Amino acid sequence: MRIYKVGGAVRDRLLGRPVTDIDWVVVGARAEDMLAQGYRPVGEDFPVFLHPETGEEYALARTERKSGRGYGGFTFFANPDVTLEEDLIRRDLTINAMAEDEHGQVTDPYGGQRDLANRLLRHVAPAFAEDPLRVLRVARFAARYAPLGFSVAAQTLALMRQLAESGELQALTPERSWKEMSRALLEERPDVFIQVLRDCGALQVLLPEVQALFGIPQPAAHHPEIDTGAHILAVLRQCAEQAQPLTVRWACLLHDLGKAQTPAEEWPRHFDHENLGLPLIQAVNQRFKAPRDCQELALLVGQYHTHCHRAQELKASTLLKLLQAFDIYRRPERFDEFLAACEMDARGRLGLERRAYPQADYLRGAAAAARAVPVQPLLAEGFKGAALGEALSLARLKALKTYKQAQGEP
Repeated sequence: MRIYKVGGAVRDRLLGRPVTDIDWVVVGARAEDMLAQGYRPVGEDFPVFLHPETGEEYALARTERKSGRGYGGFTFFANPDVTLEEDLIRRDLTINAMAEDEHGQVTDPYGGQRDLANRLLRHVAPAFAEDPLRVLRVARFAARYAPLGFSVAAQTLALMRQLAESGELQALTPERSWKEMSRALLEERPDVFIQVLRDCGALQVLLPEVQALFGIPQPAAHHPEIDTGAHILAVLRQCAEQAQPLTVRWACLLHDLGKAQTPAEEWPRHFDHENLGLPLIQAVNQRFKAPRDCQELALLVGQYHTHCHRAQELKASTLLKLLQAFDIYRRPERFDEFLAACEMDARGRLGLERRAYPQADYLRGAAAAARAVPVQPLLAEGFKGAALGEALSLARLKALKTYKQAQGEP
């Protein structure tokens, strides 16, 4: 039995990056040997065991054969005769196909160290094109390592394009797609993730609503970058630079989907794109079974982001409706995320990345004014039920009018 550290732990150590998760592969052993040493089995499709003390995963060296469609369409074969090189060749990228023994000696049969030096994401073998999940994984690695100068090798991008055209991407489950996509959106360059998917044709398959935004013009006065797709990429980059959470990044990715619905003769204006985009946002949410908080914020940002940009122009009654839509009294954090998404939208524009966004503070002040209206005096006056709700709304409306006047707004 020989045990090797494999994959990301080896890659990130060689890159000088923090090593978080460690995967191990065991060569020359049977499942019975692992059980005899106290390892606990967890794998159903192939033999994976948990270390009796550390809880880390140890997998028996294995080979695989394509046996069906999609990410799960593989038959695995593990026995003591499978070599380390045979195990490594089934991995996706050369930089993930290295192993390290207990002495720190690296086994690198497929040129992973060379590709690290050349900053290349390159597939290990032609079998790469058998697994559609690898399209998303490579795009995610591109998003993670873009700040280090990494790019996808041309031959690998060609295989990704082949996968995108094969129909295999449709065999991915929503849960598996969301897992990769959500991780990618939280990387240092989520815009690179979207761009790589676009470069290989996978964006058209997975997110045709986002693909449709590229080539759609916007007014240069508000969007110096012109192209709506380029704007979305810039907004995602702002999200990463400002360390926004997944909910905000997801909402920013989808907030302008309605602009692809504008008739070409109306370009570059996009009248009512906020409402036109809501069915599209809903469709994407459902396609990937996004978590509820991501779904809700995406719909709210899609519908109300232009309200935020025009905050100081809104009448007190419109302000009240906006605050009520977000249920600021019970869910204040969702309104804060909305303001963050709108600020990223405002800054994701060519040459305007560092401009101030006073609308956010203005709306925070409005929310504070509405929340400060006490309920107790109304109860003391005998209001209850629907009448109490109406009286409370009127009191909040009055508070917002007072707030606007204090801010110098009519």
